[in-house]
Amino acid sequence: MAEPVERPTDEPLNGWGRWKAPEYLKRGSGSWNRRLAAGSAVLGLVVAAGAVLAAGPWDSGQRKAERDRAVALQRSGGAHHEGNTPDGPEPAPSAPAVLSALGVTDGLTPAGASGLRTALDPLLDTPALGSVRTAVVVDAATGKQLYARGATTPMTPASTVKIATTAAALSALGPDYRIATTVELSPDSRTLTLVGGGDPTLDKAALRSLAADTARSLRDGGTGPVRLMYDTSRYSGPARHPIGPNENIAPMSALMVDEGRLDGSDRGPAPRSEDPAGDAARSFADLLGDAGVATRSAAASGKAVEGSRTVATHRSKPLSALVERALTNSDNDIAEALARQTALKAGEPASFAGGRRASTAELKRLGMPLAGARLADGSGLDRADKVSAGLLAGLLALAAGPDHPELRPVLTGLPVAGFSGTLGDRYTATSPATGLIRAKTGTLTGVNSLAGTAVDAQGRLLAFAFLASGTTSPAEAEASLDTLATTLTKGTG
Repeated sequence: MAEPVERPTDEPLNGWGRWKAPEYLKRGSGSWNRRLAAGSAVLGLVVAAGAVLAAGPWDSGQRKAERDRAVALQRSGGAHHEGNTPDGPEPAPSAPAVLSALGVTDGLTPAGASGLRTALDPLLDTPALGSVRTAVVVDAATGKQLYARGATTPMTPASTVKIATTAAALSALGPDYRIATTVELSPDSRTLTLVGGGDPTLDKAALRSLAADTARSLRDGGTGPVRLMYDTSRYSGPARHPIGPNENIAPMSALMVDEGRLDGSDRGPAPRSEDPAGDAARSFADLLGDAGVATRSAAASGKAVEGSRTVATHRSKPLSALVERALTNSDNDIAEALARQTALKAGEPASFAGGRRASTAELKRLGMPLAGARLADGSGLDRADKVSAGLLAGLLALAAGPDHPELRPVLTGLPVAGFSGTLGDRYTATSPATGLIRAKTGTLTGVNSLAGTAVDAQGRLLAFAFLASGTTSPAEAEASLDTLATTLTKGTG
């Protein structure tokens, strides 16, 4: 069964060389201009993260960790500062070079595979990582694969599949897309219909605003008591996730308030409504009454009458914010909603099957390696999900590059080691990797995974994915995965 969300909610490829080919990332291997742009973009992510990541509470922590590390590594003041007298203040560290001359080999040049192999192989072989373990590490600036073990092997990813779900949604819809919830009034002004658009983050305040706008419109039209309907037809297929009733996810509905949570929480496992749409409609009816609109009977399920007009609209936060929340908190309800929005954009049914087809097609359009991949759901709670370490690391590297800025929220939403989300308690204040790793966690019984980015000792941004199955101790497996990621921050020569 799935581990609660507050702890994660769930559960050799030379292919990156292929992904650099024109039919994949459309990067010419001989194009220095593109490599220069890629390097500049990634250095921007690492050195000036605040400009891109200002939306998250974790940014100051990451920047402070990176700044403190730079000071610790350059106590002498660097090559461009004279030493101080013994009783004088510590010299300021030199800033690292922004760009190196083309063709020059220095500390920023990607290390050979042998360095990482020596460092990672023994760690991957630890019994804590179960019977099957796969791994990929990519230099995000160049797209060069630095390490791979079983990178094309399909694995159950648990919640790290959210990286694929959110990337597909951002690619299909764009980061500014918002999900609309509307109120429709029939032509005879006697029936109101609350129409769900698939926004699981709709809350009581939003319902109250919809009720106030509706009441204002009805007063202007001189409308009396109305019949109230609620429309959930935007979604189709089974409402229940294949895992069945579970505190980690509500029934799938195009209309719900606060993800159907019954305890006032906004993350983690919680008791869920058995009828989230009906509960939302009944709450809306009460709010209409508070706003002075009388309803003639209890709310009933049904579509809006043909010819109805929109009298009130609420739009969700931008997709970029929804993606960040889904990744930081490992939010299953948002992830499933995003898969359905991707399906609707592609003309597919908003169902588990439609989300699978649409998300897979979008990842294929991005040039990702999909051999053996199966996106059975959007959240990773389904053990039928299969992805490779190469796919996850490739998506993270693509999100860091200059060609797909719309994917950047996949990076900004990743939990930060020791600071936020599902990595908030996985690294201590004294860990050398605290603040330097951003990664999505994944946990199901017998499955543990970690995929994200790490800043190494040379300031490079590395994209990585570590997937393990057949594990017997979640705590030991997580510690082993954290050690693997920490090793990346130490540099490989």
